[in-house]
Amino acid sequence: MRIWLTLFLCLSTTLVSAGQSADHQQPKQIFCVFDPVGARGPIYSAMLDYQTQALTWGANLELKAYTNEAVAVADFQAGHCDAMGVTGTRVRPYNSFTASIEALGGLSDYQQMQQLLGMLAKPKASRYLVEGEYEVAAILPGGAVYIFVRDNQINSIEAAAGKRIATLDYDQASVHVVEHVGATMVPSSVATFAPRFNNGDVDIAYAPAVAYQPFEMYKGLGQQGGIYRFSMAQMNFQMVIRHQKFPAGFGQKSREFAYNNFDKALQHIRDAEAGIPEQYWLDLPAGKETEYKEMLRQIRLTLTAAGVYDKTMMKLMFKLRCRSDPSHYECAERKEG
Repeated sequence: MRIWLTLFLCLSTTLVSAGQSADHQQPKQIFCVFDPVGARGPIYSAMLDYQTQALTWGANLELKAYTNEAVAVADFQAGHCDAMGVTGTRVRPYNSFTASIEALGGLSDYQQMQQLLGMLAKPKASRYLVEGEYEVAAILPGGAVYIFVRDNQINSIEAAAGKRIATLDYDQASVHVVEHVGATMVPSSVATFAPRFNNGDVDIAYAPAVAYQPFEMYKGLGQQGGIYRFSMAQMNFQMVIRHQKFPAGFGQKSREFAYNNFDKALQHIRDAEAGIPEQYWLDLPAGKETEYKEMLRQIRLTLTAAGVYDKTMMKLMFKLRCRSDPSHYECAERKEG
């Protein structure tokens, strides 16, 4: 009996040690998260909850906060990150399909955004979300992109001609808009557009409402500025992973989790919009909204023909827009359908 007890204790000790060693050696996946505010920002904070959830899917995420989006992308590209969380436009080299969600005028409202992300969270959509070694594992709304002006007299395309616009120069769509209106492009990044607007280096900037408070854009708006209540595009945040570094099925579980938290993310956006003083919100002159939507459509058609926007994504968003407003003339023309 004593011999069996000794053998049992030895075997138990060996198994426990092996388990501890396996836990200790469990590889971590480095998740590089862009948040303009850094580790105290709302995006990074949301990813802490995501980090806990990911453990149940077999992933041990180590989060790294980045206030410079370009650096986060460069580190991911260099292999220093197994996953990155960045804005949708930055995802283009890894998945042109999901990068095209931010197409100018592609989605009209948050309901359409929710419908689209619900479609992409279904397993049958997974074939569109994997390109080579990369997979889009989550998409969350970032809010409608609005036009901020330092002078509310800039109320038309004609009035914007010759004005200086803070432009994300890596975004071909933004460059096309500036060229179309005859304005002057001032190359900017997510880190520099707000300081340039606040300091008066540019006359116009574009951003979602969630940028208003953390970037102190009220300084640039001052007493004469305003924000046009016209959605240029739907900003979003996406998580791109090297899927071979993650457990099988991780991406699908992650996408479903992100979609199930859509309402929570949207509430943050609505709170940010409601937090902007009413005095700053401006409505376009009568008849101009239709004119500007057509301008955005023409830019979409040009960029789709050039291969910048993904044709399949353009068709999906076209169907969602026409489901909301089937009487719109674009639905009869079907240039994007």
